[in-house]
Amino acid sequence: MRYPEQLIAPMRSDLTQYGVKEVRTPEDVDRVLSSGTVLMIVNSVCGCAAGKARPAVGMALGNANRPDVAATVFAGADLEADGRVREILADVPPSSPSMALFRDGKPVFVLHRHQIESRHAPEIAKILVEAFDQYCVPAKQ
Repeated sequence: MRYPEQLIAPMRSDLTQYGVKEVRTPEDVDRVLSSGTVLMIVNSVCGCAAGKARPAVGMALGNANRPDVAATVFAGADLEADGRVREILADVPPSSPSMALFRDGKPVFVLHRHQIESRHAPEIAKILVEAFDQYCVPAKQ
């Protein structure tokens, strides 16, 4: 059963206010992951998503090095899209909230719920920034 949209709309806007693109279908997931660097956020209704994960994303996206696209699926609402992300991350245990950084469709970094719930938003943002600095820097010509 899906979460009612009126319940999760404010939680969606917690990410879209930072320019994070919502992907709600498996086709949207495949399209957004097709090239470049993408931060894929699995959003959630839990407290650690609200007080830690979503604010951390906003902080981290202020970094000079950042993914080409930041996108999100909502666990419990965007069921098919979330299922597609989990299918792509088949070797990674499912987790929400969670974040994965992809480069040209391949995961290069994953942050699980257990790594989120034990930290504060600035600490999570720092971890994301370190991943952005490692994987989102343009190749030297």
